[in-house]
Amino acid sequence: MKTEQNNEMSRRSFLKRTILTGTAICVTPTLEKVTAAERAIAGKSSTSVTTFPASMAAVRMQRTLGSGKAAFTVSAMGYGCMGLNHNRSQYPSKDKEIALVREAVERGVTLFDTAESYGYHINEKLVGEALKGYTDRVFVSSKFGHKFVNGVQVKTEEDSTPANIRHVCENSLRNLGVETLGMFYQHRIDPNTPIEIVAETCSELIKEGKILHWGMCEVNTETIRRAHKVCPVTAIQSEYHFMHRAVEENGILALCEELGIGFVPYSPLNRGFLGGMINEYTQFDTTNDNRQTLPRFQPEAIRANYRIVEVLNAFGRTRGITPAQVTLAWLMNKKPFIVPIPGTTKLSHLEENLRTCDIVFSAEEMTELEKAVAAIPVIGSRYDALQESKIQK
Repeated sequence: MKTEQNNEMSRRSFLKRTILTGTAICVTPTLEKVTAAERAIAGKSSTSVTTFPASMAAVRMQRTLGSGKAAFTVSAMGYGCMGLNHNRSQYPSKDKEIALVREAVERGVTLFDTAESYGYHINEKLVGEALKGYTDRVFVSSKFGHKFVNGVQVKTEEDSTPANIRHVCENSLRNLGVETLGMFYQHRIDPNTPIEIVAETCSELIKEGKILHWGMCEVNTETIRRAHKVCPVTAIQSEYHFMHRAVEENGILALCEELGIGFVPYSPLNRGFLGGMINEYTQFDTTNDNRQTLPRFQPEAIRANYRIVEVLNAFGRTRGITPAQVTLAWLMNKKPFIVPIPGTTKLSHLEENLRTCDIVFSAEEMTELEKAVAAIPVIGSRYDALQESKIQK
């Protein structure tokens, strides 16, 4: 036990020293790893980074988010942890969820995504317990920016003041049981705090060894440029899937490519819908599922939008893959700097998601798929008016 503790402390001390000298930690994007990922996207032969039995569903490749000193090499697919307890109806017992997260680690996942607001500290503590003993193999990203008073979110306001950023960071480190966060995202923009101040605060946290990298969620191109000038941004996290492709139209993806910033799509399966497991008869837990309040998840909208799932089903049927795998593979084939973070509470779905990492589509297949999906209009907004107002246009 003492040896393990000493090794962990040595690692954390090394992380802090290296950050302070401005060196990228555990993320040196070797040419072999980067080109391997690029070859996989191009449909050419690729070199595995990690060896797993051929029959095992696992992440065998890595991808690099960001560039230069902001470069962050992680598994080609991450794990979104929100649904382990928050906003996704019923969930398994704590011990089963911990076992599932650890199974993801054993199958090559190195990036786990959480936030203080996913059941105010509950999700972070659960993830911290699940990853205890694995912190030398994985990175955890968390988020700041929502305003809380006595543990209750003030949904009409955001708070990215330096004091709150630091407060949330300390809470996250304590909840997760780590001394350094892999990524620290601004959850939503705070109109009362200039992004330059936010970037400078995150820069200070990097120098102090509290975080390795930082990013932003659902911001526009102007904000990204302004922030990037102060402290290089490693990744942008925004919603992106077949039913919400705004980042292709508003210049976000193009800017990420231009500036060498990674992109992390959240809700890559549209909150489970594109996996084909939700229909107009699905009953959402009224006490723990925000989908019941979203326009796109009302019975009429689900019925109309299910035609998109059938397109994915038809495309995947002749290729031996599921609608969820079609959806995730499409994202991963779009750009080599995209790292989706699907979440699940089921081992079968974890395996289904991870097998996507081995799927390569040709340019012709990508075009065929996109044309077929685009022919079906999407019914219903993704958010209600209040939530949509927090998204930068």
